[in-house]
Amino acid sequence: MGLDGTGRKKTPCCCCADVDLKRNDGFSGFGWPGPKRSLRKKAGLKSYDENLMDDLIDKHLGGSMKKKNRTTQDIEKETETEAMIALSVGFPIDALLEEEIQAGVVSELDGKEQNDYIVVRNHILARWRDNVHSWLSKGQIKETVSSEYAHLISSAYDFLLYNGYINFGVSPSCMSQIPEEATEGSVIIVGAGLAGLAAARQLLSFGFKVVVLEGRNRPGGRVYTQKMGQKGNYAAVDLGGSVITGIHANPLGVLARQLSIPLHKVRDRCPLYKPDGEVIDKEIDSMIEIIFNKLLDKVTQLRQIMGGFANDISLGSVLETLRQLYAVVRSTEERQLFDWHLANLEYANAGCLTNLSAAYWDQDDPYEMGGDHCFLAGGNWRLIKALCEGVPIFYGKTVHTIKYGNDGVEVIAGDQVFQADMVLCTVPLGVLKKRAIRFEPELPVRKLAAIDRLGFGYHTVSGGPVLVALVAGEAAQAFEYTDPSTFLHRVLNILRGIYTPKGINVPNPIQTICTRWGSDPLSYGSYSHVRVRSSGSDYDILAESVAGRLFFAGEATNRQYPASMHGAFLSGLREASCILGATRSHQSNSRKLMQKNIGPNNDVLIDLFKRPDLAFGKFSFIFNPLTVDPKAMGIMRISVGNSSSENSSEKEIENSSQNSPDLPLQLYTMLSREQAHQAQLIAGEDESRLSFLLKDLGLKLMGPSSMGSIGNSLAATIASARRGRGRYRVSSKYDFSSMH
Repeated sequence: MGLDGTGRKKTPCCCCADVDLKRNDGFSGFGWPGPKRSLRKKAGLKSYDENLMDDLIDKHLGGSMKKKNRTTQDIEKETETEAMIALSVGFPIDALLEEEIQAGVVSELDGKEQNDYIVVRNHILARWRDNVHSWLSKGQIKETVSSEYAHLISSAYDFLLYNGYINFGVSPSCMSQIPEEATEGSVIIVGAGLAGLAAARQLLSFGFKVVVLEGRNRPGGRVYTQKMGQKGNYAAVDLGGSVITGIHANPLGVLARQLSIPLHKVRDRCPLYKPDGEVIDKEIDSMIEIIFNKLLDKVTQLRQIMGGFANDISLGSVLETLRQLYAVVRSTEERQLFDWHLANLEYANAGCLTNLSAAYWDQDDPYEMGGDHCFLAGGNWRLIKALCEGVPIFYGKTVHTIKYGNDGVEVIAGDQVFQADMVLCTVPLGVLKKRAIRFEPELPVRKLAAIDRLGFGYHTVSGGPVLVALVAGEAAQAFEYTDPSTFLHRVLNILRGIYTPKGINVPNPIQTICTRWGSDPLSYGSYSHVRVRSSGSDYDILAESVAGRLFFAGEATNRQYPASMHGAFLSGLREASCILGATRSHQSNSRKLMQKNIGPNNDVLIDLFKRPDLAFGKFSFIFNPLTVDPKAMGIMRISVGNSSSENSSEKEIENSSQNSPDLPLQLYTMLSREQAHQAQLIAGEDESRLSFLLKDLGLKLMGPSSMGSIGNSLAATIASARRGRGRYRVSSKYDFSSMH
């Protein structure tokens, strides 16, 4: 996690060298860290109303959207507001995501069609964010967008739906979309944390048969809410992930809105005390805070100068070198206060500064979600409980072996074997580091290397209904093996040093809990960080699927939002989309083997190419609209002939023979979306693109009859998908009745 320059880390507060204390009205847990830069503010409002987003959207969209006689100014204002909402969700205002480009959402890039698509896309996003309680249909969008953009409505809607940007969550309307019978295939999900539960619900809505295997006797993984107290006076305490870091566009905020759970803003006021209980002088506090932030700025400047040489250097060593170079933080009091900032930084990254990469420790800075940091009234268990509804979960199933191959997957837990088409592994990075699960065949070398390079904290929290103590860095590692009573007495001594002189009695606690995530065999730590010699690319490598059968999700697979609850949730939605695409690819391949060796009917091709998905120069392309996989195959047509014949209309081609000398010769080949977009980017005339396709990619041009059963199957698949364009079903290969 990186710095936003606007706020001191909002979780730890009072501290000594290795123990940070905070009073925050029922909040606790390791928090899935937020911003790390220090700049304390005056306390703001205690409660944050996420429904204010509803009011904002309704003000700009909800009322005027229904008016038929809108002025140009009204429309421009709505378009601007919708663009800002899309931006908050992670979409660029005037460009496409790379995933959208790969999915071929428009036939031509950087033109009017793309601009129109972006407006439609932003409108759909804003419409759903306006009412996350209801399922948004294409029909509803068509009520507010002109029919001339019907193809863009379908393109944008399908992309947003299948990639988890709309119609997700725990509202009854989402549950109502789950088909009674699964017909898409079967998936085993290992782990019932946020990533696994998000993926499970999404896959169920796609029509998959899903089962979740969880090693614990509860769901949630590293999100765990504990009741504490006595005699009917209880409070909910989050002992794991707790803070929603940045409420704007956060999917967990959407879940809270769907469940009508109030969100409470984490207070900004954070007075600090010396180990003996004396309050820190405000001037010294402010001075050290400024010094700390300036040293971090120097680290940024230094790594820009050093380039790749910074990869082998730790953040801790650079900070210490700079501190000595500028001769700052000299006195004991200054050093203790500076150590607080270092410990706070270690807490936010779940790792020692001596291990954090100076080059990439804040690589996810550009993606931080805006808005206040909040926690849920009653704890995050309320989200977990809602996500579990309707999801088949087997508890107490600790997976130790995952086998995958062309025929499907086998997942072994104890003496039970579960079989399915695909498996999604959502276990924490610490479990992968420990090699607690055996993969057969072994994972690719590059994935194993990424697992080893990324860091994974050992972070420990003890909490109560009002007070929480946070331990970070090397102190957290030592805490794993120390009697909790030792630290409890130390904490109480500090508290009494603070409050006794004020005439306030600090009693012994009613109940204490100490969690040890670092030694927990189902987590082996708290959350990931970029270690020395690692980079953000390792998150991407960890997210890569293997052999189209084995998939990975979890916060450590999310480069943009690692070490966060929403990052874990979003990774689950991402992998559900990937699994859907891979399933469609497997289904297409299976059908190809069953077809006779005949090419597609020429009339079918003529009909399909009346509406190409991509066209430039002499080239036209058609693809399956139900998959966004860049590797998914499509058909290309090129018109060959003299300049006059090449301008013949589709109607003339349809009504004439393919061999007519007065019409262009229509030749075809099969290629992937990715290859089509590569050809589009080739500079020069059509001859240059054709040379790239034939020489660089090794493709062959042919007539319809020469395309064989593969071409026939592909054309039939595209035609069928265009007719259905909603839910394209085939039967699954496995079911879970084969469990033994």
